[in-house]
Amino acid sequence: MIRPADVIDVTFYPATELNQTLTVQPDGFVSLREVGDLHVQGKTVPELKTAVTSAYKDILHDPVVTIVLKDYDKPRFTVSGEVGKPGTFELRADTTASEAVAIAGGINDRAKHSQVLLFRKMSDNWVEAKQLDLKKIYQGNWKEDVHLRQGDMLFIPRNRMSKIKPFLPTTSLGAYMSPGAL
Repeated sequence: MIRPADVIDVTFYPATELNQTLTVQPDGFVSLREVGDLHVQGKTVPELKTAVTSAYKDILHDPVVTIVLKDYDKPRFTVSGEVGKPGTFELRADTTASEAVAIAGGINDRAKHSQVLLFRKMSDNWVEAKQLDLKKIYQGNWKEDVHLRQGDMLFIPRNRMSKIKPFLPTTSLGAYMSPGAL
């Protein structure tokens, strides 16, 4: 689907003087030579071809219109929190939450992987938050491994021990970890 900031090549045969490269504006419109503004946001490339052909129907008789999507905002997801390489990554294929964590360098030893949060934008004003249990997923419960969508964000929180560990004396940490050993 065409989105703002996408760059589109529009070529005409035989009227090559109307060929143009267009950038979709933030409001979803492009400005076509000789025709004016056309709303393109949300259209597929074939739908855009039909719309451009229709827009030029009074100027050109049965033109051959070619639309090429030259540059587009690539789908992405974000992984933050207790992973090896937090950041934003391209969503190149069908990717699950556990695969996304692996792409981000895997969980580290401070991660509470049983309470991972998935934030998914539902509309301009609503975000859905879902808790995932990567521990269960890694143990074979693949049904819970959610497939990511464009714009999803995974947050891997810290476990409780890593929050209090800096405040514990290191010499007696073993007593806290295995109190029956005393």
